[in-house]
Amino acid sequence: MDHANKSAVASSRTTDLNFEIVVAHYNEDLSWLQQHSAECCVYSKGGDKNVPQQPFTFTTLPNIGREGHTFLFHIAEHYDTLADVTLFVQGRIDDHVDMSLADMKARALDTVTGQVQTFPFRELELFDHWEGIPWEKYPCWKRWSSMATHNMKESPLELFQKYISESDRVPAAVGFAPGAIFAVRKETVQQHSQAFYERLLNKMFLGDMAHVNPETGHYMERFWLAMFNPDEYVQWAASDISTSERNRDGQLAKGRWYRTPTGSAVDFGAIRRGEEVDSPQSAFQGTPSSPSTSSTPETALSMLTDEEDEEQK
Repeated sequence: MDHANKSAVASSRTTDLNFEIVVAHYNEDLSWLQQHSAECCVYSKGGDKNVPQQPFTFTTLPNIGREGHTFLFHIAEHYDTLADVTLFVQGRIDDHVDMSLADMKARALDTVTGQVQTFPFRELELFDHWEGIPWEKYPCWKRWSSMATHNMKESPLELFQKYISESDRVPAAVGFAPGAIFAVRKETVQQHSQAFYERLLNKMFLGDMAHVNPETGHYMERFWLAMFNPDEYVQWAASDISTSERNRDGQLAKGRWYRTPTGSAVDFGAIRRGEEVDSPQSAFQGTPSSPSTSSTPETALSMLTDEEDEEQK
């Protein structure tokens, strides 16, 4: 089959897919989504004064649980009618992603079952603080640690074992996408039962944890990829670390995820360097510490330190 015919087959395959964008909104300007408003399922937590304007329709939710509550609510509520491909985003993404929405949609529609599609410019990061995040060691996370937080009785490890992996095994680390911006196929979500997500929603964000900034919101951000594809995003032991720097999707490979340094006021190392996204297999060249050709330090500083509202989605 020649290249033109292959492209036509791929185009036909992806355009047949039902696509939806789930948006966790508080008070952000959603104009960047306007051309795709018909494909958006917006959940707004900002109250009457911050509701999205036309052409967006929306569902109001209480302002609890950050984006993790929003995304789990959508999955649990629409489990049997999920779109073939769902792109999960926050109301603002330009502090984590430097792709156009059209390019994000095209990339999302190429997602296959079992894959979790993430988007540049941020690298996948490593989480291994299984007894709890020592916020005081990370000045670059001050805008989150300075907020009033409702803490969990259980440790992240206990939550992961009981509600994510459903196993007594202790992982060395998991990889995660900062900001929890990702796309997945319906079949990837439905590998777990509806009851699995309802149980997770209730434990993480309802009852005693129904708070604007629960500690569990930060943990759920770090668990999404491991929940959907543990083979790729859970490192159980040192022997699991990939011998390749990148996986087939261009992300940092298993166990090679970026570790945020302690003591730094600004974290530049989490930026994907010099990436072109046309071909994920060949695009993600270089290392996390190499010079950036796609973002200047000034741009990165602006994006990574821009203040957010204390109220969280």
